[in-house]
Amino acid sequence: MSEKTDKKLDKKVKLKFKKKTSEKPPRKASEKTFKENYSVFIPFVKPYWFRFFLTLAITVPIGLMSSAAAWALKPYLDVVLVEKKIGTTDFIPFLIIGFSLLQTILNYIAGYLNFWVGGKITNDLSFTLFKKLLIYPVSFFDTRTSGDIMVRFAGDVGAASSGLLGNMRYFSTKFFSIVGLVGVLFYNSWQLAIVVVAILGFSLTPLRFVKKRFGTLLEEGAQIGADITTHYNESFHGNKIISSYNLQDFMSRKFRKNQIFGFNLGVKVIQKTGLITPMVQVIASIGIATAIWYGSHLVVTNQISAGGFASFLTALVMLYTPVKGIGGTYQGLYKAMFSMGRVVELLEEVPDIIDKEDAKEMPFPKDKIVYKDVSFSYDTSHPVLKNINIEIPIGKTYAFVGSSGGGKTTLVNLLPRFYEIGSGSIEIDGLDIRDMQMHSLREHIGIVFQDNFLFAGSLRANILLGSEHATQENLDQAVENACLKEFVDSLEKGLDTEIGERGVLLSGGQKQRVGIARAFLKNAPIVILDEATSALDNKSEKVVQKAIDNLMKDRTVIVIAHRLSTIRHADCILVIGDGVVLEQGSHDELMAKNGAYTSFYEASLM
Repeated sequence: MSEKTDKKLDKKVKLKFKKKTSEKPPRKASEKTFKENYSVFIPFVKPYWFRFFLTLAITVPIGLMSSAAAWALKPYLDVVLVEKKIGTTDFIPFLIIGFSLLQTILNYIAGYLNFWVGGKITNDLSFTLFKKLLIYPVSFFDTRTSGDIMVRFAGDVGAASSGLLGNMRYFSTKFFSIVGLVGVLFYNSWQLAIVVVAILGFSLTPLRFVKKRFGTLLEEGAQIGADITTHYNESFHGNKIISSYNLQDFMSRKFRKNQIFGFNLGVKVIQKTGLITPMVQVIASIGIATAIWYGSHLVVTNQISAGGFASFLTALVMLYTPVKGIGGTYQGLYKAMFSMGRVVELLEEVPDIIDKEDAKEMPFPKDKIVYKDVSFSYDTSHPVLKNINIEIPIGKTYAFVGSSGGGKTTLVNLLPRFYEIGSGSIEIDGLDIRDMQMHSLREHIGIVFQDNFLFAGSLRANILLGSEHATQENLDQAVENACLKEFVDSLEKGLDTEIGERGVLLSGGQKQRVGIARAFLKNAPIVILDEATSALDNKSEKVVQKAIDNLMKDRTVIVIAHRLSTIRHADCILVIGDGVVLEQGSHDELMAKNGAYTSFYEASLM
């Protein structure tokens, strides 16, 4: 897809964001018609519309040419077998070979176009959904498993685009094959054709039960697929926990339980839909038997020639194959349309946190960050923050401390809009963060997490995430300030050393310093330190704390602290508990109060 097309698709998604209203809950895409769902696909098909329709158009001659051999039998047999003449129909065998060769060539072209168009649409859909996945707020991932993400954002896309086009191609080919062969039937005997077509038409009636029987089972099957994918992901990322706690049997039982459920679900699918194709076959065989019985009467009474009857039977037998196969193709087509519905749900779903239409760029902070009557809850029954009021002057260091679950991490996560404020507001220099462009807001905030996520690749690539256009001088300075230089110099490949998936080849302290170096390169005026040293041993903590001290210079710093000894020199310390500010002041002021902070501090020294 071209950059121009990509921008058009982005614009289309943004327009849908604007149109969302909360007056009525939207219908599920699986409840919409094919036409409604396909309308959402138009921007993805449009760049390839010529090849898309050419693929379907080629199925017309492919299908119709299936009847060539049956059609040619009448004149050939009547002349050769009945009239005992040779010469006038010698071209017919070569004509059949020519049709077969042409059909083969067209089948190849259709297959190639099917793969090309399906692949292009799949890539564009995947890219669009992946970009959308990246802008979902943290709350979106809190309620979904990795397996669900993989199935919805990857598996369904292929089934919806390539699967849909492929099944449409096969369905169209079989349909026009049926049309051509039915034409041969009428060409030979309209009386006999009417009887047979009526019976064959009746044989397709079971297909109308597919949608009714299939819908719920496909939904459950997709969920089982997501659960099994999650098991694989958990086994990969949790391999040390599984080994250390001897959880092999436990994990195996969980996996086996889902396997059995999936198997039973497959059995239900067969029970509910397995008879459809055999029913079609039985009814079709009745049509063939009827044709032989009634056709024999027509031959005896000279209402149809022997060649015409042979041609009719040949067309009828050949018709049996596409009629029999159209049932399975229809089921495949319905599965693809089901996947399309699930993809449409994602395309039309609006993230909970998006920019306002008139959102402004965040100016460089100069005055203060203000929390005004901020309340928040992850669900309506359990408030996490209750009317918080805090002023953080620019250039100062503020530390949040308190027991786990008190709300300090949530309080900090609201500033970069990882979650949306329930009520109240957060302002920077008097401008509500909800009126700012999120990209601009987050450009001004650097974050060092407790467990910094590192990507597979080199040290250099991971640090450059802070600023991909940083100069080598900037990079070297960031490594120096993050206390990484000695470690990098000890490596044979230096910054180009591969660190493995999630930085598995690095120690906890080294990971933290890579995260700090990344924050140095970003050079944001506001820095959040989310318990950056809580998981480290004393030796690693000292090195990381030195790097943090370098990072804190000349910046506005918000610290979530577990080890209170690291924040003694903060300009202000706030004790957060049960969603409210219990105490605030400098270390000495809070120690003099002999309150909650004093208890926390003395406990941290034990």
